[in-house]
Amino acid sequence: MWLTGCLSPDFKTIADFRKDNGPAIRKVCREFIVVCGRAGLLTATTVAIDGSKFKAVNSRDRNFTKAKVAKRLEQIEASIERYLSELETADRQPSTPEIKITRLKDKVGRLKQEIERMKAIEAELAQAEDTQISLTDPDARSMQGTGKATGIVGYNVQCAVETKHHLIVAHEVTNAVNDRHQLSSMAQQAKQALGAEAIEALADRGYYGGKQILVCGQSGVTAYVPRSSTSNAKAGGRYDKQDFVYKADGDVYLCPAGERLTYRFTNEEEGKVLRNYWATATACSGCPLKEQCTTGRERRIKRWEHEAVLEAAQDRLDKNPDMMTVRRSTVEHPFGTLKFWMGHTHFLMKRLRNVRTEMSLHVLSYNMKRVMKILGVPGLLQVMQA
Repeated sequence: MWLTGCLSPDFKTIADFRKDNGPAIRKVCREFIVVCGRAGLLTATTVAIDGSKFKAVNSRDRNFTKAKVAKRLEQIEASIERYLSELETADRQPSTPEIKITRLKDKVGRLKQEIERMKAIEAELAQAEDTQISLTDPDARSMQGTGKATGIVGYNVQCAVETKHHLIVAHEVTNAVNDRHQLSSMAQQAKQALGAEAIEALADRGYYGGKQILVCGQSGVTAYVPRSSTSNAKAGGRYDKQDFVYKADGDVYLCPAGERLTYRFTNEEEGKVLRNYWATATACSGCPLKEQCTTGRERRIKRWEHEAVLEAAQDRLDKNPDMMTVRRSTVEHPFGTLKFWMGHTHFLMKRLRNVRTEMSLHVLSYNMKRVMKILGVPGLLQVMQA
């Protein structure tokens, strides 16, 4: 401060620098991970992956879906009917002040303008590729939180954190509303950052997906992800697919009653090749467990052609249940720290490319402070000058 005569850049200088140098800032963030590797801090081959929702500069009132527009139009029409009813009452009473009648007419006029605006948004939604639009930040999306009534309009930030020093080795800002298709890409980025031939990736059940786990296995990533159950049978108190045992030597399933479900035919659904199995109708009709098993004539099971990969993944997790504890203690703390630094508010920039730059600054700051804690400031300077 003495050397510069107490000069300091104003907010616009900093904002313009951040806006004009986005690619360079993101590159510096990636390069710092390389510096950490040179310092010998990236020896772990296990990463924890998670996503968190960060608010955008876009309120919920300026984000629209078809359902929101329809509900808003219904509310406006109800309000117009109420005001028109009040106007009729006022007309029948000569003593009604003119100012009240004028005010009611103004409200009806404004509501009619709002109807036109909603219809324009509805037309825009019909032409949009996505199912929603945001007016302040067009790239922001409405996302559901972990609890009731916790939805926000924002971005889904993905992070991969190595388990030894808790450094963020890879991150990505997306506007995907869930984590279902993020596992393989984040694991590959982490694998590349660590410079390892094979790594382990820990994630919660929100990342569970057959194709994602398959791609991870094919690219040197051992995934630990709890299976997510979407079975209506389990919800109805009946046996789930997991209650049936597959016998690979005979290519059959054994039901809880001991009956064999044999292979019948193969079909394709949503890009997956599925093998179909079921027992005979006679065996099911006379089974004492039928009410706990199926509401149809016979119980049918579908098996993905790569189901063995999912079974191996579940078996790995069953043998290492502590992996989920490691995941929580590794990746959730950095998100809490970053949000605390941001004041639990929102991103300051708009559009996905700019938000990615802003997140890179936060991640760079987080990693630098972690390395300072581990090596000290002299140690960090020595590594950066090497």
